[in-house]
Amino acid sequence: QVQLADAGGGLVQPGGSLRLSCSVSGSSLSDYSMAWFRQPPGKEREFVAAVRSKSSGGRIYYADSVKDRFTISRDNAKYTVYLQMDSLKPEDTAVYYCAAGRVILSSLRSHNRYNYWGQGTQVTVSS
Repeated sequence: QVQLADAGGGLVQPGGSLRLSCSVSGSSLSDYSMAWFRQPPGKEREFVAAVRSKSSGGRIYYADSVKDRFTISRDNAKYTVYLQMDSLKPEDTAVYYCAAGRVILSSLRSHNRYNYWGQGTQVTVSS
């Protein structure tokens, strides 16, 4: 059974940075596509970033709203995925979730295609 534990959220001022981490247990990290989603208050869960499995080439994808500000990375040896978030804006405020699944490219941005989820970590961007 794959288990994910995400952490690293907190309160940060606009323009600041945070790094989220997602620790994976129960399976080899390299077998899965890994993603970050977020759910702002009162809104639906939305795609943030994803990195495909090693066997699928490991390519990275971002939502337009976070491109050039957020960086996803994976360390297969440490069973950990990271989301470096820079130049944070108030509209980035949300609960952030990491997710894992054997997901085809066309479904990478669809949260209902992922089988495993972290418990979520709150990110609040406010002055």
